[in-house]
Amino acid sequence: MDRIRIVGGSRLSGTIPISGAKNAALPLMIASLLTDETLTLDNVPRLADVALLKRILGNHGVDITVDGKRAGQDELSGETVHLSASTLVDLTAPYELVSKMRASFWVIGPLLAREGYAKVSLPGGCAIGTRPVDLFLEALEALGARLEIEAGYVVAKAPEGGLRGARITFPKVTVGATHVTMMAATLARGETVIENAAREPEIVDLADCLVKMGARISGAGTPTIRIEGVDRLSGARHAVMPDRIEAGTYAMAVTMTGGDVLLEGARPDTLIRPLEVLRAVGAEITETNAGIHIHRNGAGLKPVDVTTEPFPGFPTDLQAQLMALVCKADGVSHIRETIFENRFMHVQELARLGAEIHLDGQVATVVGVKALKGAPVMATDLRASVSLVIGGLAAEGETMVNRVYHLDRGFERLEEKLSRCGATIERISG
Repeated sequence: MDRIRIVGGSRLSGTIPISGAKNAALPLMIASLLTDETLTLDNVPRLADVALLKRILGNHGVDITVDGKRAGQDELSGETVHLSASTLVDLTAPYELVSKMRASFWVIGPLLAREGYAKVSLPGGCAIGTRPVDLFLEALEALGARLEIEAGYVVAKAPEGGLRGARITFPKVTVGATHVTMMAATLARGETVIENAAREPEIVDLADCLVKMGARISGAGTPTIRIEGVDRLSGARHAVMPDRIEAGTYAMAVTMTGGDVLLEGARPDTLIRPLEVLRAVGAEITETNAGIHIHRNGAGLKPVDVTTEPFPGFPTDLQAQLMALVCKADGVSHIRETIFENRFMHVQELARLGAEIHLDGQVATVVGVKALKGAPVMATDLRASVSLVIGGLAAEGETMVNRVYHLDRGFERLEEKLSRCGATIERISG
């Protein structure tokens, strides 16, 4: 099993190209099930989750081809992927695939809308909370679907004549259910209105792609999304948005270690609250046409109080990274997690590096320490694993991060990007 070895203490300097967003690429790939024409996606990141979704879509009969590397192309640039679901051969998403990645459950919306039937295993993914699918299923029922749970599978059937538009009000903001409902509603008869919809940039990215395919969608990025159903969707070409979580992660790494880095391609409009927090901690941030420039000259880190919230608030997917950052702040920070009930599993591993963190329910109190010390640590989930990398970059001596397959799910060539900027970091295979 691969490990990542880090020797801390190096400042980061240079340019880090930001990859396409995993959280945008996955629903965009799933949207290919809505049409019998080819959907071409540019800037698709090379990640374990993307590879797994290719297998899942291939199981349904989607023909997937990837463009070869072009002359002069940077090895860190994204792939161009062509997805053609001209004929769907299997409407079942099996447990052995879906259990490995939660987002693969989302195929239920396009399959149901296009074919009138879907049988999808209940999902898996990171062990960071229950994350039930009740809101997904209630939304599909509102569109007219008949649902049954059979031996761990959701069996969904559309009424005769297909799904029909409806007004759906989510009791709480849910990114996944917003994605699924929006995709299913594109082929439903009549108008669908989604109230209390998620406003994340990835929702907007999916809506933009669906509109290119012929969907009629307005309001994406606001709490109310309207979809007027159409008879069919066509193929299209769309570039995956840059990954705001990757950009925020590297911004915190630079703030933690000190240095001067351009996050090439990063979009400040998707990181408004995280950038505010980083400025409060002590980073100097300049927004440019090329991306986001992060600088810290070695001045001390300041403590902050942060609560995770749906977009445009501070994202839960950056909570672990922020916690690692403020471990060396001059004072006491408080981080309240409101999205997932089990997302502090990185605390005990950061403590192995010398962090002083106290938990009280969903609030972590972080008492800044003078120095972190390198140690062997264990990754517990995707975002927790990269928080250990950030801690290791600033720790004295060697840190060995074990079980890095979590990292490979969401960060493309992380050690290469950091080593290019002066970090002493390497992957050890086996």
